[in-house]
Amino acid sequence: MSGRILIAGIGNVFLGDDGFGVETVRRLTGPGCGLPGHVEVADIGVRGVHLAYQLLDGYDTLVLVDATARGGAPGTLYLIEAAEPGSVAPQSPVLDGHQMSPDTVLALLDTLCAGTGATPPRRMWVVGCEPGCLEEGIGLSAPVAAAVPEAVRMVLDLVRSPGGEPLAEEHNAAAN
Repeated sequence: MSGRILIAGIGNVFLGDDGFGVETVRRLTGPGCGLPGHVEVADIGVRGVHLAYQLLDGYDTLVLVDATARGGAPGTLYLIEAAEPGSVAPQSPVLDGHQMSPDTVLALLDTLCAGTGATPPRRMWVVGCEPGCLEEGIGLSAPVAAAVPEAVRMVLDLVRSPGGEPLAEEHNAAAN
């Protein structure tokens, strides 16, 4: 594998906390983050099909950053290894190019890889945040906005660790 890492921010900035992934990757591209050269950051937004095709370019690790409703308090962060069966719950049974959940993107990637001979990423992580409000409107709720700096730290720990494993146990404990 190439050792390349793609960090992809997912979400719709016009639906409140659904913009969590986009805001987090925006901060990752800001000054002072110091990402290693083999790490790419992409604001995917609602373009899930684009993400699936981009992954055909050969990445060793994928880190998806997205609002992830799992029943916790708004602002709760989750670190999920996406390769675990059922780890990313389906959000919609319909294939819609503008509303593709991470599980749908990964299923499409499997199909594309089978058809092209490409290799999917070896490791796939989701850094998710429990949303508080997914109604129309721009801007994150207070608890989700407060979780963004910790999400940035979680992503940085993931991409800077030598084996692609989380560096600190506290992420797993704090992430539930």
